[in-house]
Amino acid sequence: MSLKKAAAAIRKNKTFLISTHTNPEGDALGSELAFYILLKKLGKTGILMNEDDIPYGYDFLPGVENIRKYKSNIRNLKFDCFVVLDCSDLKRTGEVYRINPENKPIINIDHHISNQYFGAVNCVDPHASSCSEIIFRLYKEMGVSFDSQSALSLYVGILTDTGSFRYSNTTSSTHKAVAELLKFGLNVSQIYKNTYENIPYQDIKLLSQVLPTMKRAGAGKIAWFQLRHNLLRNKKLSFDLTDNLLSFARSVKGVEVCILFKENLGVRNEVRINFRSQGKVNVNDIAFFFGGGGHKTASGATVHGNIDSVRAKVIARVKKSL
Repeated sequence: MSLKKAAAAIRKNKTFLISTHTNPEGDALGSELAFYILLKKLGKTGILMNEDDIPYGYDFLPGVENIRKYKSNIRNLKFDCFVVLDCSDLKRTGEVYRINPENKPIINIDHHISNQYFGAVNCVDPHASSCSEIIFRLYKEMGVSFDSQSALSLYVGILTDTGSFRYSNTTSSTHKAVAELLKFGLNVSQIYKNTYENIPYQDIKLLSQVLPTMKRAGAGKIAWFQLRHNLLRNKKLSFDLTDNLLSFARSVKGVEVCILFKENLGVRNEVRINFRSQGKVNVNDIAFFFGGGGHKTASGATVHGNIDSVRAKVIARVKKSL
């Protein structure tokens, strides 16, 4: 996994640009913020920059105000090393990767099975529960002590990417890491409320409109939703609609694969597809077939075409995998 190489590269350099994938979630943010703290403890400088805004519900994370949003007019940003976290493909950072015209070395830290190994140093472990768990190991490798802030960031990253420790990526190593983080007085009840029980009323209303549209295929083993752009136009969502819809679909008896098809706003004939699997079907393989990737049980892809024709092709492919 090259933890030693990542540690050596960190020791060698002084200033680091840190980024993650577009539409960041708990693991992306948690690993970024914990890595930022790691650098500070080593007397080094970190520059946090993401393509997108901080998603709703994560403003309680320590240091989140230090994450800058990418702007196309950024010039002369000086750094020695580019750190990309929780990102299977460099271009998944959006436009942030363009800030590296001098081709400074990249440290790629990730846990996606579809990782493209694009770094000078690739610290990739597809068996890790989360990128945050890998950052936890990096702290241990470098002999850097945790504190309440780094513990909170890493805990949130692990919590969210394991589905509150329910998914198959939760291992004994995961629980051992969390047990150590809990020594720093984390209020797990409040963290859960901040992360999962903080949805505004108007967003719950929208969720209640979409849930009844769920359909099934493959003798009830596939559950899917389809969102056309007119449903979401002019609606500023405060929460992750995708995750909530697929979470409900996963709880349906007999369902093996859940899929959300969503027309992308502002782009004609472009469909974002999100997959979730109960474990028997490797949805990373299906997503890869359509130009995407991710994990065995959670993946995504963006496909050009009419949403109805895209849906038909995708569901046919999933049926072959059942």
